[in-house]
Amino acid sequence: MSNRKITIAVFMLLFGFLSLRSVAQEQKLYLQFAESEMKRFPEAWQIDHGKRLYFGYGQGLGCLAMLKMWEKTNDKKYFDYVEAWADTIINDEGSIHLYKRETYNIDYINPGKILFTLYEKTGKEKYKLAIENLMSQLKVHPRTLEGAYWHKLIYPHQIWLDGIYMADPFIAAYGQFTDDNTNIDDVINHILVTAKHTYDPETGLYYHAWDESKKQQWASKVTGQSPNFWGRSMGWWFMALVDVLDFIPKDYPQRNEIVFLINGLAETLPKYQDNEGLWWQVLDKIGKEKNYQEASVNAMFMYSFAKAANKGYISESYKTVAEKTLQGIQKKLLKKEADGTLTLIQCNAVAGLGGHPYRDGSYDYYVNERIRENDAKATGPFIMGLLELDR
Repeated sequence: MSNRKITIAVFMLLFGFLSLRSVAQEQKLYLQFAESEMKRFPEAWQIDHGKRLYFGYGQGLGCLAMLKMWEKTNDKKYFDYVEAWADTIINDEGSIHLYKRETYNIDYINPGKILFTLYEKTGKEKYKLAIENLMSQLKVHPRTLEGAYWHKLIYPHQIWLDGIYMADPFIAAYGQFTDDNTNIDDVINHILVTAKHTYDPETGLYYHAWDESKKQQWASKVTGQSPNFWGRSMGWWFMALVDVLDFIPKDYPQRNEIVFLINGLAETLPKYQDNEGLWWQVLDKIGKEKNYQEASVNAMFMYSFAKAANKGYISESYKTVAEKTLQGIQKKLLKKEADGTLTLIQCNAVAGLGGHPYRDGSYDYYVNERIRENDAKATGPFIMGLLELDR
């Protein structure tokens, strides 16, 4: 065979391989779902069905997933989608639109996670100033006697599992950003204090919240714990534990205690997974009247199991738990619309404790909260979980 024919043959083989690779890439579920989100919400402030420009934790979670899409695909449209939102919502002085520090709302911290990447890649000083703006809240944010952050000023003396995800990966990232280990120490303390007061040794699960004062109607007068195991609250908790380790050096004191907590979750949670690979709104009440397979807890657990296994925090065999969850989601919680977009159904829109009207943390409360489709608390972790499963 002539050199020319060999060259042509090699070229055809290479072209065929690249074509197959391109087709395979197009078929990736994370691409399909991310594209569906961007079609539903052409601008990032619309994520989570947003009606106004707002620095919300749902938009922050969705944008974090899009930044991970950019890192995976190197397609700048994902980065630009996120940066357009941040650039619009943060002014040149680092002030954040509609952000009110005086509310001491820990939910405000979550969107700040994207700012480290945006500052690194754009060099825009306002992103650094916004990071410092959020940290200025945390430096004076009210705390329990053991140094754990209150969830909000309007929820005094209360630690919610949700808040660990909202704040601690950001604080850990800030510790790495500034090379200040006092922030890492703060994160570890916040986590260990929360574990101490929310863990239930009988089930291996964690209660949604703890009231140090034991004055809330929902709080046990003996332990201060809320009465039920809400699925998404443990999803926030699991994701937080896995994510903070990105910023804590491997030989750091007490880091292994967080790894220990992750292993406890990995061992316990499959016991509450149903035959279809799914978890329920109230975790330990599978099949009970009005309880249901809820999308966000499944997306969050899928992400956490896959990432923890990829990082070596838990046995690699646990990745099969995440894969089983994905199969359940595809079977029961994912649907294809007429326009080809993908939709996550059975997302609990919101759940909390206290407030007006009063939320008592009862079983009936959790199973009767509003359900909707394509909630960012489900869609963001779903994209991130798919990316972890593809590693």
